[in-house]
Amino acid sequence: MTDTQYVAPQTLDEAVGAFAAGGDDARILAGGTDLLVQMEAGVVSPGVIVDVKQVAELTTIEETADSGFVVGAAVSGAALEEHPRFGEVWPGVLEGFNLIGSTQIQGRASLGGNLCNGSPAADSVPAMVAAGAVATIQGPDGQRELPVEDIPTGPGSTCLAPGEILVSLTFPPRPAGSSDAYLRMIPRTEMDIAVVGVGVSLTIEDGVCTAARVGVGAVAPTVLLVEDAAKALIGSKLDDAALDAAAGACSAACNPIDDKRGTVAYRTKVAGVLLKRTTEIAAERAQGA
Repeated sequence: MTDTQYVAPQTLDEAVGAFAAGGDDARILAGGTDLLVQMEAGVVSPGVIVDVKQVAELTTIEETADSGFVVGAAVSGAALEEHPRFGEVWPGVLEGFNLIGSTQIQGRASLGGNLCNGSPAADSVPAMVAAGAVATIQGPDGQRELPVEDIPTGPGSTCLAPGEILVSLTFPPRPAGSSDAYLRMIPRTEMDIAVVGVGVSLTIEDGVCTAARVGVGAVAPTVLLVEDAAKALIGSKLDDAALDAAAGACSAACNPIDDKRGTVAYRTKVAGVLLKRTTEIAAERAQGA
């Protein structure tokens, strides 16, 4: 087994350079909660580990009136939890992130790592999709932006090109009457992998839903943006008919697998049930915002 080289760059350009130079054998260490487990299991054996925890762009949280929140890809769950404003504006994103592992894991795990690990059952990703989060990526050929839902391409894979690093995630400014929520179904009471996860973001004006986004996880090879579910909610007062239609759209979008946590039929049914429950929570928050 080849010895692994560890580097801890101080700037984004240094990080991109080191990662690109490492080629296919290089891995990014943002929190390490996936990477170190994979190394211990022998799934990966990196030639180079690029620790990005010293890079300012990846480890800071900024809020501006124009761009909303910009969260560094390596910001830990604990740091996001401690931010005085993020959880007020995006409670659903935070509750999805807070479901990742234990308190100790939260001290290291990051939104960027959860996204780039490529798990269809990642808890933070459906909430980020519902939020309309945009990823900023930088590589040897420069910088680009993509919606979060376009990053995963399948289980364990992303669209990032060789040498590209996820830098940050931007959450847009929120109009009045807006909020979000995330719920998941798991076999145990905590620290388990989602059977289904649903994120919903809403804006409500005079009792009518004027904007909505729905993200669903663990029901397809990648987390889904379910536009038909959002369309069923928009223009309604979130009455039973609208919720039934949105739930039906969620279930129709599912393309799950059978595994020890749930059957295809079960996951498909639960997706619709969770859509209703998550929407009701998001709506209650939005109307109290």
